[in-house]
Amino acid sequence: MNRRNWLALAAALIGVGVLAAGPAQAQGVVKVGVLEAMTGQQQSTGKQTLAAMRLYMQQHGDTVAGKKIELVVKDDAAVPENTKRLAQELIVRDKVNFLVGFAITPTALAVAPLATEAKVPLIVANAGTSIITERSPYITRTSFTLPQSSTIIAEWALKNGVKKVVSIVSDYAPGVDAEKSFNETFANGGGQVLEALRVPLAAPDFAPFLQRARDANPDAVFIFVPSGQGATFVKQFIERGLDKAGIKLIGPGDVTDDDQLNGMGDQVIGTVTAHLYSADHDSKLNKEFVAAFKKANDGMRPNFMAVGGYDAMALIYAALKKTNGDTDGDKLMAAIKGMAWESPRGPISIDPETRDIVQNIYIRKVEKKNGELYNVEFQTFDAVKDPGKAKKAPGN
Repeated sequence: MNRRNWLALAAALIGVGVLAAGPAQAQGVVKVGVLEAMTGQQQSTGKQTLAAMRLYMQQHGDTVAGKKIELVVKDDAAVPENTKRLAQELIVRDKVNFLVGFAITPTALAVAPLATEAKVPLIVANAGTSIITERSPYITRTSFTLPQSSTIIAEWALKNGVKKVVSIVSDYAPGVDAEKSFNETFANGGGQVLEALRVPLAAPDFAPFLQRARDANPDAVFIFVPSGQGATFVKQFIERGLDKAGIKLIGPGDVTDDDQLNGMGDQVIGTVTAHLYSADHDSKLNKEFVAAFKKANDGMRPNFMAVGGYDAMALIYAALKKTNGDTDGDKLMAAIKGMAWESPRGPISIDPETRDIVQNIYIRKVEKKNGELYNVEFQTFDAVKDPGKAKKAPGN
């Protein structure tokens, strides 16, 4: 074969190769790096979140805007040092287009500078400290902020005969957020905070703090503990006899987490919380979501961490549709700002100024329905922004 024929054959083969590879290249892959606690103290958070993300893909397909969606899951055990190292691997080696998850605030804060440097959108599906979205222009949130619920339960308590409280919170950023939001709102409304107690986050023993609370004889105990610790707190609350002493239990909804509620016993009936989601939320979309989630996960009931993961995937799909599959970080963040959709929890949106979630907050009471315990919603506060950021927003 002479040189001219060889070049012609080579060109033909290259052309065939290009054509054959064309559709795959055009389709491409969008990699979603998932940083979750699949082991350790927060493993229920990781389990719920990942299950919901996979359910969303099962229901909506694994292709959007011509791109195939691929989850790359890493177990950080909710240890910030692990999260940072694994995030670096996801960005540099796996070349992910999104980072999602973050069971607790310190893990999200550890990765914020990396998201900024790499211009990779970071979606907080779990953590609830107000400041997180301020740490990088590439952070948005589909979970909640503690002030959203804590200020509203304070307002509810003031209007419902609660005049004296003891607050008990886990001693880390979300706990401090919850404590500050509740105590300030309650005190400014004329209530009295008798004591503000903080419990170690790791391996907590609530008993001595509950004894101090009982000795103070408040009308109610305001409690915030991370998802997964609520059952332990309630058990010790009852063991110390606070319920029999007529002391009410109030707080954001983590303490009566849907994932653990049935194991808490009838003693928890009547507990009032303010929260973003209940598996009992009365909407067609939520009923379908709960049924599908249970079917896909051996009967497990979805909790608020599940809807955070489910809506993280909804946001990713919607942003990619808006950019027509373009994964440039700046274009994706521009698409995310102001996005609004219907979630199993109700209507939600992303505040274009703060990149934080705007959502309904519900007052709920634990009741028994059809032999099971549920957080039954009886009052709705519409379109609640993070209270701290609302004050900072232009014109406020």
